[in-house]
Amino acid sequence: MEKLRVAAYCRVSTDKDDQANSLDSQRKYFCEYINAHDGWILDNIYYDEGISGTQTKKRVGFNAMIDEALHGRIDLILTKEVCRFARNTVDTLFFTRKLKDSGVGVVFTIDNIDTRDCDGELRLTIMASIAQEESRKTSERVKWGQKRRMEQGVVFGRDLLGYYVKDGKLIINEEEAPVVRAIFHKYTVEGKGTHVIARELVEEGLRPKRVKQWSNTVILRVLRNEKYVGDLCQKKTITPNYLTHDKKYNRGEEEMVYLHDHHQPIISRELWNQTQAELQKKMPSSEQMMKHCNRYWCSGKLYCGICGSRYVSRTKPLKNGVKYKSWRCHAAAIFGRPKERMGEAVGCDNSFINEKALLACMKFLISHIRINYSSLRDEIVNDIKSLHTTAARETEQVRDRIEALNEKRCKVVDLALEGVISRQDLADQTKWYDQKIQELKQALELAGQNDRIRERQTAEAESYMAVLDEIMSFDGDNQGLYREILEKMVITKNVVDVYLRCLPFAARMTIRTSGRSENYVTEIVSMELIDKQ
Repeated sequence: MEKLRVAAYCRVSTDKDDQANSLDSQRKYFCEYINAHDGWILDNIYYDEGISGTQTKKRVGFNAMIDEALHGRIDLILTKEVCRFARNTVDTLFFTRKLKDSGVGVVFTIDNIDTRDCDGELRLTIMASIAQEESRKTSERVKWGQKRRMEQGVVFGRDLLGYYVKDGKLIINEEEAPVVRAIFHKYTVEGKGTHVIARELVEEGLRPKRVKQWSNTVILRVLRNEKYVGDLCQKKTITPNYLTHDKKYNRGEEEMVYLHDHHQPIISRELWNQTQAELQKKMPSSEQMMKHCNRYWCSGKLYCGICGSRYVSRTKPLKNGVKYKSWRCHAAAIFGRPKERMGEAVGCDNSFINEKALLACMKFLISHIRINYSSLRDEIVNDIKSLHTTAARETEQVRDRIEALNEKRCKVVDLALEGVISRQDLADQTKWYDQKIQELKQALELAGQNDRIRERQTAEAESYMAVLDEIMSFDGDNQGLYREILEKMVITKNVVDVYLRCLPFAARMTIRTSGRSENYVTEIVSMELIDKQ
């Protein structure tokens, strides 16, 4: 009989010494566990260290194991608990179902769950929901503890220009502090603009912190940073979703923690107040800012595929009076071709791209999607139906088990009345049945919660379908629609990667262009679909 190729998965969420010991213990446990089974052979032990279980994107060991299993090189996967496999219910069910479809089972040794069993998925759903809820509670506890420490003055963050962060305290960096003072003095006392200050710092050979080069944006960040006057503001960014860990700027969703005179300042309070007044005076109105942000349909969404800089617009009149509009890599526009300046690599040799080429790419992509729209829409509808059918079946199974236990409980009472079993046996059996029924009722309640989660997912899917319907029924160049659905474009020479918000994939187009006038021609040479990264 051919032996099963068995792999094991271990994970610890931090890289501290005690957790490293836990990882070693898990490896040893699985080696002994697998070797104790005659019909098994150890394939490999995969692990991830210092990575949260609420998402799988960055778990190298986990993804390598899944890839091996889906390619038929693993027959069975072992892990200790559901929370070690994933703390996200959706990820847990997605991967276990995908593995099961490929003939690969997953065994959770401590939770005593085997996805190959008929009731494996039901029990797994319950345990995965509990693991996810525990992750949410842990996240809330950590956030609460961090906020209390922030209120006590503990600094969360990393070094910045002019300061070290050590043991939760800000300590002045005497080598960089003069640069901070110079920036405030140049702006407020000498009246220089941020672009001028950035250019002068480059010419003086001074280096910024954690960025490649000085810019007006970097200068503005320094001028607006309250730490330089001795104050401390924390929770400027927040993590609203404990599953994705994506950070976003705090726009009032959570209360910030602001402490006055928290640490030794680099500049005086008087200079700080003067600087803020000057910044406020030069700040454009909200109407002007909105006008600038919405000036073009693709503003802020074009990126250079070579250096990563944003693309900026360039407009100039032609001899025939027509305005020629194109987009160019910001690094190329400022520094030209790649070169070394003050020991730093600057510039870029990526090419410009005409506005009409970008519009042609959008229109071509939408028309291409329309060809496959019917099958795409059917697939989404079938997924939604499958989601509800599976949920209803699992809930009905739990109800059937409760009903069966109630019937058995009644039979036990009948046996006691007939004198077949003793009063003590009746009490023990009734207690056992009551306990099992209570557990199943809790499972039913969790299933109800999962139903509500699935309803929200269904609503989201239906909203995406509404967007798709709008796209597919669209003809012509509608820059307003393009602005809404475009996530970003990445431009590399004559190749454009287009990412739309409403689609799970991106399109890579190879284009050919000619001319610089109103007769500008764009030809889409080829297009392929790629996974979103």
